Amino acid sequence: MSSQRPAPLAARSRKIQLPYDNRFETILEYKESFLCGQIDFFSVIGAGCPICGKTDCYRQITPYFRNAIELFPDFDKHRIPISRFLCRNKHSSFSLLPIQLIPYFQYTVGAVIGTLLLAFQYRQRGQRGFYGASATVDADSLVTPWLVVCWLLTVARGLRRAHAVLGRFYNLSDVRTVTDQMASCKQVCGYFLAMGLKPKICWMPPVMTVCRRYSRATNRFLFGTASQHRSAICN
Repeated sequence: MSSQRPAPLAARSRKIQLPYDNRFETILEYKESFLCGQIDFFSVIGAGCPICGKTDCYRQITPYFRNAIELFPDFDKHRIPISRFLCRNKHSSFSLLPIQLIPYFQYTVGAVIGTLLLAFQYRQRGQRGFYGASATVDADSLVTPWLVVCWLLTVARGLRRAHAVLGRFYNLSDVRTVTDQMASCKQVCGYFLAMGLKPKICWMPPVMTVCRRYSRATNRFLFGTASQHRSAICN
């Protein structure tokens, strides 16, 4: 677990989501540790308030619960507790979202990346990748080909945004710049290959390593858009 203190944030929104860098293997393991009171969030955050920067300004408040859907190795739904804190100075709250989750996504990072790897595997066979991936996962998960396409575009945006940071850790010289959505599939495949993400291997550990490296370097989520950044876009 990282003890790096995040830089102060402008309080443009009463809801601020920060990545909780951790080494839990699954989101269920995180949930169990949370409910048992085994996570020292104050040590993770540090003395300085992430919103105003003042020492000993924030306090912990009632957590909230959000859905998390796993697809691998099996389909499962969880209600995940999320820690929340209040900045006394700005009267704004912030939460620590585990990096296994994506802001405003019910499906976990593992579910999204695993489904895309399935889609790429079907495409390599000359089959319809998005349809094949959606048909392979549990029918109760409600994954559709269109949803897989949306995930592809979200992952592509995140990887493009993170290109310079991830280039410190991986050789991304073979990843080509693309200008249209149809080429996003080849580009994401290039990123996955550079980062060692392949079907039929134990791909979850390298996925979390990628997310962890980016979050540590930027204090942002690799995939998706946190509350404070969504607010800035809307304003």
